[in-house]
Amino acid sequence: MLVKWIRCKVVDRRGFERGQRKWAGLPGEPGFRGQGGGWSRGRQGVAHTFSFWESRAFYDSFMARSHDRLAAAQSGTYQDAQAKLFDHRFDVKTGFEPRFADADVVRIAHCRVHAERVEHFALMQEKVWNPAMAGSPGMLRGLFAQAVENEFLVLSMWQSTAEYGKYRAERVERLSLRAQTETDVAALAGDVVDLEPSWTV
Repeated sequence: MLVKWIRCKVVDRRGFERGQRKWAGLPGEPGFRGQGGGWSRGRQGVAHTFSFWESRAFYDSFMARSHDRLAAAQSGTYQDAQAKLFDHRFDVKTGFEPRFADADVVRIAHCRVHAERVEHFALMQEKVWNPAMAGSPGMLRGLFAQAVENEFLVLSMWQSTAEYGKYRAERVERLSLRAQTETDVAALAGDVVDLEPSWTV
């Protein structure tokens, strides 16, 4: 599965949200699995969207045919758009499905890992971070995905802000030490996204 993550700074919120509704046409696209998104909790006016495709071939076909027509509705409503593609490597918890209706919050961690530490980083995600997140009551599902050789996205969906807050307060520092995260990671950027139900496709 291919994951596309877009982050942008919105300059016309009403126009952007109106344009966001135009993406309702996506379910007719071959290989499309789901899309959702919302507003950054920590950065004013920053929007995130996440879309999921069965394969790179289906995604490329969509980009060549329908993308520009759908995207035109949001033209001029945002700036500094950054789009990144990742290949799904494994689930956090089990049976990841790109559904957003039961989640309030998405947590993302975007990591650039030292080249010689990539395998260790992936192993720690599987053996240390995944069981801890999967054992948190409010964590619904998530995935671990890889872009170029040493760039990764960890995306997790949570039932509520309160549940995510509990997990973070209790466990992140301890787990980070155990997984040697500081040794593995060259750069880390994260965000917490409040999902907008009307953006779910």
